[in-house]
Amino acid sequence: MTASPGLDTAQLASPDLLRSVFRRHAAGVAVITAHGEQGPVGFTATSLSSVSAEPPMLSFGVGAGASSWPAIAGTDHVGVHILGEHQQDLAATFARSGADRFGPPTVWREGPEGVPVLDGVLAWMVCRVVARVPAGDHRIVLAEVVLGDPSGQGRPLLYHQGRFNGLRD
Repeated sequence: MTASPGLDTAQLASPDLLRSVFRRHAAGVAVITAHGEQGPVGFTATSLSSVSAEPPMLSFGVGAGASSWPAIAGTDHVGVHILGEHQQDLAATFARSGADRFGPPTVWREGPEGVPVLDGVLAWMVCRVVARVPAGDHRIVLAEVVLGDPSGQGRPLLYHQGRFNGLRD
């Protein structure tokens, strides 16, 4: 086991420090979708968290300046999709600014409450937005799960050190 780093290497809080620390934190990859006034919107999220089992509730962060934020700010329902390791390209598409996220090769359909539902994911949920909490340059969205499907096959996609990866045995 390696000893903890000395306090002499500690840095003052900054955006770069936070990014550097969280690059070392492996996170599951999700895509959040919504129906906006101009059509479907979506983005890749690694901030997805389970909040409550009763009622079933989750949270995710979205940048207040993100192109998807206006739709998320104005909608009652969102889609939450857990990506598999076979979906690195899909994750990259939804993470890239200016990409045609819902054009080919993305396969999706309109789901309950008009929420875009992506095909081929490990699991998906439609959630009712219950709160949007300001948090610095982001908003934390709290949403109650309405329905979903956890029956997709495969292993989860992870984000670590700035790259999408699969699990290693």
